[in-house]
Amino acid sequence: MKVTILGTGTSQGIPVIGCDCAVCRSDDPRDQRLRTSVLIEWQGKRLCIDVGPDFRQQMLRAGVARLDGILLTHEHNDHIIGLDDVRPFNFKQKRDMPVYGLPRVLHEVKKRFAYIFAAQKYPGAPSVRLHPIEPTAAPIEVEELPVWPLEVWHGRLRILGYRLGDFAYLTDVKALPGATKAAVYGCKYLIISALHRDPHHSHLNLQEALALIEALQPQRAWLIHMSHRMGLHRAVEAELPEGVALAYDGLSLDLPDS
Repeated sequence: MKVTILGTGTSQGIPVIGCDCAVCRSDDPRDQRLRTSVLIEWQGKRLCIDVGPDFRQQMLRAGVARLDGILLTHEHNDHIIGLDDVRPFNFKQKRDMPVYGLPRVLHEVKKRFAYIFAAQKYPGAPSVRLHPIEPTAAPIEVEELPVWPLEVWHGRLRILGYRLGDFAYLTDVKALPGATKAAVYGCKYLIISALHRDPHHSHLNLQEALALIEALQPQRAWLIHMSHRMGLHRAVEAELPEGVALAYDGLSLDLPDS
């Protein structure tokens, strides 16, 4: 399995417009973070988790010429609003783009992209095929791949994380129910969000994320969805325990299959 980290920033990205903090002024490319998203290449298929406002730029930067499906975690704009840019894949692949998510999330997609689903569709509009999914006790088939949708709590909002093989992806996390902890426990590779250092009502902070990683016992873990308030990449990474690292945009992980 190959995992490419397309973006590791929060809804504002880094640098933040108008901010002159040390992180936003940093010339370290690891401190320049697009909105959070990841590309998974596994068993001949390519899936993208979330399509935020930087989706087009991320696809171009990663050189993605084919995409087999999209998994959505939730309906916040920094995770879905780039959906219009599936059009080149529609034209090239001559098929609707499969999009998977909670029924509530797909309902929001229909509202925000009403022109995609209009009875008289505008020529050249994106073509998508919506697939409602729910957290399950075992993997489901997504574009011929075994994918495990996982229940995650983003504050009071119920969203999805995903496990594929020995890899789990959990963004915008505040809490995990027991079933999700059991599903992820012992997973070899984990990507999980950590907003910054202060308490937050709907996101794990750094201390909480590290405690959860310790409880879940992955072999390797990477942190994503980081605010400019987290600090400079090089400084934060120096504080992290063995086996845990800050992800950065463009990081490519070749993860051995079991």
